[in-house]
Order: sequence, then C-alpha cells, then structure tokens
Amino acid sequence: MAGPAVVVIDLQLGMMDGAAIPPFHDHEGVIARTKAVLAWARADGLPVIFVQHNGEAADLLAPGKPGWAIHPAIAPLAGEPVLNKTVGDAFAETDLAARLQALGTRQVVLLGAQTDECVNATFHGAAARGLDITVVGDTHSTWGSGGESAEQIIDRYNGLFRATGANVVTAAELVGG
Repeated sequence: MAGPAVVVIDLQLGMMDGAAIPPFHDHEGVIARTKAVLAWARADGLPVIFVQHNGEAADLLAPGKPGWAIHPAIAPLAGEPVLNKTVGDAFAETDLAARLQALGTRQVVLLGAQTDECVNATFHGAAARGLDITVVGDTHSTWGSGGESAEQIIDRYNGLFRATGANVVTAAELVGG
C-alpha cells in the first residue's frame, strides 16, 4: 500500500496576514512546521494535496482577493494539486476521495486551519471514509472563542481526534527531528 498523502487545509494569507482579521494563533510557527512536514513528504515522495477555501464575494477568502492565496512560504510545487472547496469538509464537493483512491492510499496526514472548523470537518470526512488519519497536532490552529483560548481549543480537538482513533503527533515526531 502507498504511504500517506499530506493534506494541507486552508493555509491562506487572509487567515494570517492581519489585513482583515488578526492572524490565527501561532501562525508563524504553523507555517514553519508545515514547511518541515512538506519537506519530509516531498523527500519521501509522498503526495501533497492542498485545499483552498473559496469564500463568498465579500469574504476575505474569496477567489481573486489577496487573502485567498495559499501562503507563499508553503506554496504548492508544480504538479501538487490544489482543490477548491466552499464548505468545511475537504472531501465534500471535491474529488479528494477519488484522488486518494487513485494514489492507492487509505492514509492521510492532516494539518492547517481552522482547527474547530475545516480541519475538524475534514477529519470527520476522512473518518467517515474509513481512512487512517494522522493529525499533526501542533500544525493546525484557530482563534480563541466561546471563553476558550486558541491553545485550549487546539488541545481539546487534539484530544477529540485521538479519542476518535486518529494518531496525533507533533511535526517533529512525524518528520523524525
């Protein structure tokens, strides 16, 4: 069986550049750790798939707006697919499941934004399809809300992911460094 595919969810400029909203928690660290995961995956010949959220016309993640672009520090290389979505789950309304099947893999490594929205929804989309899931627990992020800090939300979701059967690791544990 093929190795895992790395799925990078919604790491778009509008969530990190501070132009319209404050950047999500530890955005610079998330980008640095994402770079390490991408370097590991590419060196091992693992597929990397980017997911890009298409917001409504007035949204900061609307296609064509500056915030829509994937962060340039982790930009896809030639041949790495970018799947556009309009809902939280990257499996809904995209061909992600078909791409994974074509690659011969039943394993995904998930990271990105927003922990309690699109990462969570994509996690559940992968689980519903019976995939083996690894979540890079220090390489997804969000903002504080509902009386919880971003760190508390991230920790809570990492616990939920673990309890639902995912392997939750740090970027350093994943890449061996």
